[in-house]
Amino acid sequence: MRSFSRLNLKLILHLLGLLLAVNAGFMLLSALVSYIYDDGVVLQMFNAAIVTLAIGSVTMLVTKNHRKEIQKREGYIIVTFGWLCMSIFGTLPYLFTGAIPSITNAFFETMSGYTTTGASILSDIESIPEGVLFWRSITHWIGGMGIIVLAIAILPLLGIGGMQLFSAEAPGPGGDKLHPRITDTAKRLWVIYVSYTLIETLLLKLAGMSFFDAINHSLSTLSTGGFSTKNASVAYWNDQPIIQYIIIIFMFLAGTNFVLSYFAFKTKFSKVLQDDEFKWYTIAIVSFTVIATLLIYFKADISLSSIDHPMVWGRFESALRHGLFQVLAIVTTTGFVSADYTLWTPFLAVFFFGLMFLGGSAGSTAGGIKIVRHLIMIKNGILEFKRSLHPNAILPVRYNNRAVGQPIVYNILGFFILYMLSFIMGVLVFSWLGLDFKTALGGAASTLGNVGPALGDLGPVNNFGALPAAAKWWASFLMLIGRLELFTVLILLTPFFWRNR
Repeated sequence: MRSFSRLNLKLILHLLGLLLAVNAGFMLLSALVSYIYDDGVVLQMFNAAIVTLAIGSVTMLVTKNHRKEIQKREGYIIVTFGWLCMSIFGTLPYLFTGAIPSITNAFFETMSGYTTTGASILSDIESIPEGVLFWRSITHWIGGMGIIVLAIAILPLLGIGGMQLFSAEAPGPGGDKLHPRITDTAKRLWVIYVSYTLIETLLLKLAGMSFFDAINHSLSTLSTGGFSTKNASVAYWNDQPIIQYIIIIFMFLAGTNFVLSYFAFKTKFSKVLQDDEFKWYTIAIVSFTVIATLLIYFKADISLSSIDHPMVWGRFESALRHGLFQVLAIVTTTGFVSADYTLWTPFLAVFFFGLMFLGGSAGSTAGGIKIVRHLIMIKNGILEFKRSLHPNAILPVRYNNRAVGQPIVYNILGFFILYMLSFIMGVLVFSWLGLDFKTALGGAASTLGNVGPALGDLGPVNNFGALPAAAKWWASFLMLIGRLELFTVLILLTPFFWRNR
C-alpha cells in the first residue's frame, strides 16, 4: 500500500515556504543592486521578490502548527523539492525583467545556477542588467554551500533537529563534524564560505577588476559555479595574469573540503596535511597541470588557442597559467574559461573530458564523483588482487589510517555504477533529441558533473542556447541529480520509498 499518511506534510511545506522566504531575501538584495546601478529593472526585481516572499510567507503561516518531527523520508523530499521550488521561483527575476523571456531558458539558467553547473543559454551576457547578473551569481552562491545547509542553521529557531537534512544534502562518504551539533557545523561552514568570498572580492578589486565584476566572480568561484559577467568569461582578463592567479587559488580552496579550511584556521595544519583526500587532490592537480602545461607549450597552436599576447612572463608562464587554470576549472567543476581548450590538440580535449568525471573533494562545493570515492574504489580494487591470492585474509580498505566499513565501500561502488549508468542514459537521450555524438557525450558529462563547458557545440566558447527545449529540460534534470549526488533524487522515483512502513 502506498500512502502519504505517514509523511509530515505540514512540516515539509513549512520548510519549503522558509526556503522561498530566504530566496526572496536574496532577490531583494539583487533589487538593491539594480537600484544602485540604475539598470532600469528595479521594479521588476522587487516584484519578483515580493511574489516569492508572499507565497513563502503564506505557506509558512498556513502550516505553522506542524508536528516538529522529521524523519529520513521527509529529509529527502525537502531537499529535492526545496531545490525544485527554489529553481522554479528563481526564474521570476529573469521572466519579470525580460532578460530571459522563455520559461524553458529561464528554468535552465536558474537550475544551472543553483546546481553550480554554470552552463548558460545567454549569448550576450554583457547586455544583461546588473541586478539580473547579480541574481544569476547569487543563485550559484546559495546553491554552492547548499540551501538546505542554510536552512539547518535556522531550524533551531523552529525547534527542529536537522541531521536528516544534512545527510540527504551530503550523502557522500566522510562525516567529519566541526561540532557535535549539526546546526553549529552549518554555521561554521557558512562563516568560512562568507569569509573566503569577501577576501577574494577584495583581492580581485585590488588586482584591477571593477567591484561589480569582483563580487560576481567571487560568488561564482567559491560556489565552483562558473557564471561570469563577461561573454569571454575569465579570458577577458588574459592580459592581467594576477586576476587569473587569484581565481586559481580560490578555485583550489573551493574544491577542498571546507572542514579542512576550518582546521587550517584553527592552526591544526597536521590534520590538513595528513588527510588522504587532500594529498591526492593536490597530487592530481599538480600532475594534470604538468601534463597540460607541457602539451600546451610544445604542441598547442598558440594562434588558435586564445592564449594571451603579448605574453607577460613568456610562453611557458602563459602555458602554465592556462594549463593550471583549466585543470582546476574542470576538476573543481567551476567551469570558468581562460581559453578554448578544445583547440589545444585532440588529446587535451579528451584529457579535459576525462577530468569531468573526477570532481573535487567531499565536503567542498565542487560537483562530480569526488576524489575520495575514486581513492576508495582504487584501494578496494588493489585489495581485490590480494584477496584473490589470500582468500582467508581480512584486508579492509583504509582511509586516513582507519578501516572503511564494507557498507560504505558498497555504497561508493553502487554510486559509481549509478553515476555511469546515468551518464550513458544522458548521452542516449541527448542523441535521441538530435545532438551529435560529441556534443551529447560532452553535454551529459558536463551537466551530470555540474561542470559547465563541454565538447562539440557546447564547448568552452559556445553556450547551451541552441539546444532543443526538450534537451534543456533533460539537462536540467541531469544537473539536479548530479548536484544532489543521485540517490537523494532517484530514491523518490522508487515505489518502496512511498510505501507505508
